[in-house]
Amino acid sequence: MRDVCIVGGGVAGLAASIFTARAGLDTLVVDGGESILARNASLENYPGFPDGIDARRYLQLTREQAKNAGATFELGHVEGVTAIDETVLERGFVLETDGGDPLEARRVIAASWSDSDYLVPLDVGRLQRGNKHFVSVDEGGRTAVDGVYAAGRIADEPHQAIIAAGHGAKVGFAVIHDADVNYYQDWVVPEGYFTGRGREVPPACEEIDDEERRRRDERARETMVEALSEPLEERPTMHPSVERDRE
Repeated sequence: MRDVCIVGGGVAGLAASIFTARAGLDTLVVDGGESILARNASLENYPGFPDGIDARRYLQLTREQAKNAGATFELGHVEGVTAIDETVLERGFVLETDGGDPLEARRVIAASWSDSDYLVPLDVGRLQRGNKHFVSVDEGGRTAVDGVYAAGRIADEPHQAIIAAGHGAKVGFAVIHDADVNYYQDWVVPEGYFTGRGREVPPACEEIDDEERRRRDERARETMVEALSEPLEERPTMHPSVERDRE
């Protein structure tokens, strides 16, 4: 029984997983294999990259960050989600996949644009617009079914990577709150930031001295230098309709 199962390894799902995993929740991401962001040639409106970044590179780095936080990944597609006990949703959910044994999780985050058919058994409140289905959520990404959330484009958020990341993080925070984790803020602060004011360091916060700050900065720079040292050989994925026309 996992604490959280996230369906979709795109920007929203990865952002949610970083926060839930860092909060100590056992987090599994079921990754369908490729985010729609991988269709982009260059990601140029995401803060922090003055000249943009290869969209696939960004996904690689974000996935690595989620793994460093403690999230685990399973490749596959979820075909259905049902409650273990419809009268006691706190018991969690069973996720049927296209391969392997069923998965169990106390909470489920749908972040799988544009697939949401697997949510039909739960009646979460899907909204049809054209040939797409969105999921109705509250401000924290909660659906009509307790314990089931939706993040990113599937929750009718704008189709932009930075917005998907922000919404995924917000939904992750909602899951953390609903899980009753002893949690305040996920901060890493200079030594004395709290204790220098006679306060205890809040849960999920950390004070580090200057030596440790420099060590982490060096490690972060080395990671980025290595990641960006060579161009990616993979090309962006073309839209399926264009591929069909070419064939």
